[in-house]
Amino acid sequence: MNDFQPLSYSDNVTADRPWLASLVGVQDTNSITLDLTKFTSGTHYTASTSPWMQGRNVMKSGIPLGKVTASGLYAPYAGPTSETQTVTISGSPTGGTFTLTFSGQTTSAIAYNATAATVQAALEALSNVAPGDVTVTGNAGGPYTVVFGGAYLSDDVAQMTASGSFTGGSSPAVAVTTSTAGGAATASDGSQILAGFLVDHIFFNPGSTKAAGALLWRGEVYAAKLPIPMDPTNVASVAPGVNIHYR
Repeated sequence: MNDFQPLSYSDNVTADRPWLASLVGVQDTNSITLDLTKFTSGTHYTASTSPWMQGRNVMKSGIPLGKVTASGLYAPYAGPTSETQTVTISGSPTGGTFTLTFSGQTTSAIAYNATAATVQAALEALSNVAPGDVTVTGNAGGPYTVVFGGAYLSDDVAQMTASGSFTGGSSPAVAVTTSTAGGAATASDGSQILAGFLVDHIFFNPGSTKAAGALLWRGEVYAAKLPIPMDPTNVASVAPGVNIHYR
């Protein structure tokens, strides 16, 4: 039984690659083979649920990859993980403020519709958070994605808590969840070394164990728009020849 899904590629700028910052490198990709058993439905690919997919799963473009030494196949990059927490304001308030508390230190009041930059500045004003320790992205009013770096690289930090004093809306509230726990690289099979990024989404049949892909090993990437949260300052090791710049 043949479980390999051969594919051909033409690299064009498409709307499904918002993580790609420039065309540099897209015409110079390497053909690779993915070990599909290493990828997770919902995280790395969308399982087939509609007739137009014709029973095929869709692997997301932009997934960071590492090369498994023993097999020579490619798997999700498994290097150090940055803690990622999400701050969500619910109930559609029309006014008021909220605060965030991290390891015993509480921010000044933050407006209910603050920009991500304002939330980041409020956190950086804490005595235990220096510039570069957190990066906050998201729309004004949230949800806000807080990625820990700097002194907290690879740390499983304490989850922040939040308190709100809102007006308007319907039972408005603010909450914090941890979407990705921080931690040092646990893989030792080669996938802890960044080899590049899957440049195009691919289709593969459920039950297949391998599929062809194209590896972007040099170029420019919007780190905040990658489908898998990744802090480029937390990449401890890259494969020889890899030359990726981040914006």
